[in-house]
Amino acid sequence: MSAAFEISFNASEANQELFEQIAQQLTTKGFSINPFALPVPLTSCLHEQVCAMQKAAFEVAGIGRDDAHNLNRFVRRDEISWISGKTTAEQMWLQWAGALQTYLNRRLYLGLFSFESHFAIYGENDFYKRHVDAFKGDSNRILSLVVYLNPNWTNEDGGELVLYSNENDVEGVKVIPGLGTVVAFLSEDFPHEVLPAKRERISIAGWFRVNGSHHDRVDPPR
Repeated sequence: MSAAFEISFNASEANQELFEQIAQQLTTKGFSINPFALPVPLTSCLHEQVCAMQKAAFEVAGIGRDDAHNLNRFVRRDEISWISGKTTAEQMWLQWAGALQTYLNRRLYLGLFSFESHFAIYGENDFYKRHVDAFKGDSNRILSLVVYLNPNWTNEDGGELVLYSNENDVEGVKVIPGLGTVVAFLSEDFPHEVLPAKRERISIAGWFRVNGSHHDRVDPPR
């Protein structure tokens, strides 16, 4: 990882402005949408990596956690690859997410303890039906983070993320998955879905978590 890049996204005014905007929007609305906001060098490296990855690096995504985990193609049809920091691009991403975590903890006192994320590829007409990332009182996922890696995306391509304000909301807020767009929202509070697209759609989905460990159980990131 280049020292120049590390300095640029930890200390640049642009990133401080983005982190503050995310903090303010989370405070006032519970979600934050920032088109084309991820640093360009980081966006480019992540896009290059995922485009170069072999299909064998991805697995069909399931729903649920632990013993409740299962595959359900009626609910979601994406394929995922967990990010572990094994490449320079992944290290850069995890460092950027770590800087955001530190900023939000200092600014909003969220107690964010760890972060997990994966690449997600949706093929043409793939989707993820309406769901929540965490059920109240049943998970330690606090804040969801989504970044898009799709150059030259247009409204006609579809594939929007739809954020709903509550279980009764049927309109929602639509997010076009354009390259470098950053979305964050409180995991328990916003049902959401991914609409089918007319072309392949690439993203990173991540979750900041609080520490769910107990005296007799260590809670890993995933």
